[in-house]
Amino acid sequence: MKKLIANKEIEVNEQGYMLDFTQWDKEVGKSLAEELDISMTDQHWEVIDYIHDKYKKDEPLSIRGIKKSGVINVKEFYSLFPGGPLKKASLIAGIPKPKSCI
Repeated sequence: MKKLIANKEIEVNEQGYMLDFTQWDKEVGKSLAEELDISMTDQHWEVIDYIHDKYKKDEPLSIRGIKKSGVINVKEFYSLFPGGPLKKASLIAGIPKPKSCI
């Protein structure tokens, strides 16, 4: 289904995850974050950049991987993206929900 995000028609699944990563840009990410009541900071964008890097290398994402990344510690990750940090960060990053997320 299509959803209007940052004044663009974006193809999303029933959970709101983007189906075409090429449609993502920072404005789309910011708009998705606002829908989740998250105000993006430089630290948020660092995490999103890390997630994009993993996604482009086709490497699986997990909380354990975030913990080992050196980008952010787990406690900070949960405070930046409360209530399901990996799901929310992935949604904002415009990638499919990670397999490690239920």
